[in-house]
Amino acid sequence: MQFRDLKIQYKALKEEIDAGIAAVIDSSAFILGKPVTELEEKLAAYVGRKYCVTCGNGTDAIQLALMAMDIGPEDVVFVPDYTYFATAGAPAILGATPVFTDIEPDTFNMSPDSLEEQIKKTLAEGKTPKAVIPADLFGQPSDYDRILPIAEKYGLKVIEDGAQGFGGSIRGKRACSFGDISITSFFPAKPLGCYGDGGAVFTDDPQIDRRLRSLRALGKSPEDKYDNREIGINSRLDTLQAAILLPKLKAFSEYELEDVNKVADRYTERLREKYVTPKVLSAFQSSWAQYTILCENETQRTAVREALNRNDIPTMIYYPRCLHQQKAFAGRTFSDADYRHSIDATKRCLSLPIYPYLKEEETDRICEIMLTL
Repeated sequence: MQFRDLKIQYKALKEEIDAGIAAVIDSSAFILGKPVTELEEKLAAYVGRKYCVTCGNGTDAIQLALMAMDIGPEDVVFVPDYTYFATAGAPAILGATPVFTDIEPDTFNMSPDSLEEQIKKTLAEGKTPKAVIPADLFGQPSDYDRILPIAEKYGLKVIEDGAQGFGGSIRGKRACSFGDISITSFFPAKPLGCYGDGGAVFTDDPQIDRRLRSLRALGKSPEDKYDNREIGINSRLDTLQAAILLPKLKAFSEYELEDVNKVADRYTERLREKYVTPKVLSAFQSSWAQYTILCENETQRTAVREALNRNDIPTMIYYPRCLHQQKAFAGRTFSDADYRHSIDATKRCLSLPIYPYLKEEETDRICEIMLTL
């Protein structure tokens, strides 16, 4: 069994994917070819934004979003403590200071209460709060009903990190449509993944759209690629990856999102009496980048992992340490008391195999092993 079986998806979409790849090779338009433009238009329409600018990967997407909003040295950017490093690494590489917030224990997403607490601390220290990057962890959008008013209250820009949230929604409003600007990732294991690296930035602002297209091409002007107006980066989505993503986006929107939710429902129905299963908030929908439970403690988690491993069933721990515990931020002083839910998650979380093509008998087998422990 695979943790996220990409081969079975390829078999289902092989004819369309192979035809798209062959067309790109035949055209030899490997950089910013027609499929890239088509994909950007379809992605923007899907999430409900006016513009989509694709790029090399999800980390670059965050960096490009920050650059387009002129966030850099002396600025403070608030990010959840429990997420992938890129959410904090992107502002840090631009010279901004990531300040970490705790998470909600039931959704693993940014805690609005912790966010406001950290904003007040930052202001009291005389620093400049500039932006907040909520990460839509494991497929469920962050609580934007509460986060957006807090950001508005303190004059913060909101960059939605939808790297894991693509396909999720709140009352039908899709992930990557919240805040001032939003991003996603097409890393192969993401809800919508390509066969390499890829990412995208979404906006409703035509000026931001134009600037993003310049910044992803080393700051070039729209008229002359050798006329560089500012310092940018070299980050473009390959045409081959766009050709692969087009049929995958079609399948994702037509049936994969619905099917992966059925898999999650089967897990929850079987496991909720023995384990803390993921909570999807009312009127929210998850795209299930991961199905992550909480075990009672590290001992139980180890026992579950070992039992599943003996049956050739892979599991993953997202994430084994918080961002404030990363060596890259060792020069700063943090209080673990500010991140008790994040720390607890690192000790108890366990992610199980999940993807739209996972069969009912496979989820039943996983659950039966876990329920006998």
